[in-house]
Amino acid sequence: MTRTRGQPGIPTLGEHWRELNREEARLLVFDSNLTTHSVLSQLNQRGVRFLTLRARRPAMLKQLDQLPSSAWQPVQLERAGGYRRARVHDDHHVRLHDYHGEVRQLAILGLGHDQPTFLITNDLASRPKLLVEKYAHRMGIEQRLAEWIRAFHIDALSSAVPLNVDLDVVVSVLASAVCDSLRQRLRGYATATPDTLQQRFLSTAGDIAVHDDEVIVTLTRRSFSPVLRQAAIPSVRVPWWGGRQLVFRHA
Repeated sequence: MTRTRGQPGIPTLGEHWRELNREEARLLVFDSNLTTHSVLSQLNQRGVRFLTLRARRPAMLKQLDQLPSSAWQPVQLERAGGYRRARVHDDHHVRLHDYHGEVRQLAILGLGHDQPTFLITNDLASRPKLLVEKYAHRMGIEQRLAEWIRAFHIDALSSAVPLNVDLDVVVSVLASAVCDSLRQRLRGYATATPDTLQQRFLSTAGDIAVHDDEVIVTLTRRSFSPVLRQAAIPSVRVPWWGGRQLVFRHA
């Protein structure tokens, strides 16, 4: 959905969700640049919960600097990669310009940034851990899309012909799924991007031997080979190869 700041994109999205599901969205998670505080107020009046970022401002940072250490609560996040231990300051009484009433603001430290991350929401009941993980999930989706553009050129489809466009998208989705499966097997690479996997692992040379019942790929030894050895890549039977087994070995 393409909307400029200030247009009612979020309410339109909420109405579309209601048409599809016959109910209001339980929680809308979106980028802060998509709408305004006035629209957030409209969502709140309709009873729609939202969760979004808030831009950092010097006055906000100054207020946090004056807080005692006891005002921050530790949160253990369930997420891949690093930055799982965060600290959160939870304030239920924050006022925004053009917003009727108060919102809940979460200031988060320990996410890999020099300055805290601010989240605002009208969800007053959920635990801070759940809200932080919800927004982190949105960021993960955005990161995957960025990877598709950078590594699979999803924004430069090969043709305007529908068949080729559909094929490009499907192949990109499959490539992303393969990369995601691989990085989950590689120790220390749970959050690696496809271009990193390509450079260090997928571009490895090797010898291919085709036999009656199997295809053996012997990978050339490289500096990253120990990581690949520990990954325990499974052998699979390929139907369109006459049922031959694909086997990976290391030189």
